[in-house]
Amino acid sequence: MHKVVITGFGVLAASGSTNEVFWSSLAAGQSSLGPLTRVRSEQLTTGVAGEIQDFEPEAHFGKEVELLDRYAQFALVCARRALAHAGLPTRFEPDGAVVPERVGVLTGTGMGGICTQDAGFRQIYGERANRVHPFLIPRSMYSAASSQISMATGARGPSFTISTACASSTHALGEAWRLLRHGAAEMMLAGGSDAPLTFGVIKAWEAMRVLAPANGDPVHACRPFSRDRAGLVLAEGAAMFVLETAESAARRGAAVLAELAGYGATADAGHITQPSVDGAANAMRGALESAELEPREIDYVNAHGTGTKLNDSTEIAAIKQVFGADAAKISISSTKSMHGHAMGASGAIELAATLLALKHQVVPPTASYSAADPECDLDVTPNHARPRALRCAISNSFAFGGLNAVLAIRRM
Repeated sequence: MHKVVITGFGVLAASGSTNEVFWSSLAAGQSSLGPLTRVRSEQLTTGVAGEIQDFEPEAHFGKEVELLDRYAQFALVCARRALAHAGLPTRFEPDGAVVPERVGVLTGTGMGGICTQDAGFRQIYGERANRVHPFLIPRSMYSAASSQISMATGARGPSFTISTACASSTHALGEAWRLLRHGAAEMMLAGGSDAPLTFGVIKAWEAMRVLAPANGDPVHACRPFSRDRAGLVLAEGAAMFVLETAESAARRGAAVLAELAGYGATADAGHITQPSVDGAANAMRGALESAELEPREIDYVNAHGTGTKLNDSTEIAAIKQVFGADAAKISISSTKSMHGHAMGASGAIELAATLLALKHQVVPPTASYSAADPECDLDVTPNHARPRALRCAISNSFAFGGLNAVLAIRRM
């Protein structure tokens, strides 16, 4: 079995469109949620979202942008930044130091190219158009990001896409870890991307009655673990990582950011939308066992923490089940309170937050927290970041359909 390490990453989120801005925003406890501007809102009851404000496709792409949905644009930009961060070329060549056939791409997405699909359906059904954009299929398919990254970088190893709702990118990172552990590749570009802020998607989420209302204060609409929490806030974003075997990193003299030490994946086999304490707990146990970590060794949990009544109390109960008396000693936070819920990209964005927490030895807070909930009575790091010696951490993702994924990382 090979040890798997992280040597580079790139993140795009409402909290920041560079790694540095992303972290400074989280460490400041700054919510980057705000009024919804990308979608006409007169027919929507929600008015808040986690939008990336300063992303200009023209700054990153030429004419190839015609082939790229917004979610694939995010993924490609993050992949390029991850490669640069890891000290790698933008393209793997046959005569290079890294063999292209030993590099794979694994992305996660919940919605795929939904911006393209939404626009095409509006043309067909709303405008009675006889034709749609000829690239509608290659732009909107769920695997588009993996394919585009593979083509752009020359990665010829195992490459595919996982779509498991809000756990998609955590599953993608975990399965990339598994491929590397077993020697199926030496390096993987892995993570996830989603750009779900379309009229149709928001209207569908409104029907579920789980979106937080703006109520005149969109910045603080998402309040995970707080007694007055009222729902989640949809967001867009992406994060991609360079994962490689420790041998590969050592061979090229790469700086190691952390060890991706373990991965747990389970299914509730229960309700389609209501989470299970046991399913979440078993996923956390799986991550700890595969990392050969004891519960007492975990200092920080980056929670799934959506801000809905049921999710947050269920997650706290699962943490208590896994960590027992040690649960009270762990720092917990939901960074979704600041960057929103980016669907299938959330797990990758939150792994970036967890990785940066270990680097800076600071726990990012749960922002907008206002009132203690007796069902969420652990240390959820309310409102203010906290310096703490951090050795090991886990990042949780629990999706609709009862699909759970947890990653464990260890500071190097």
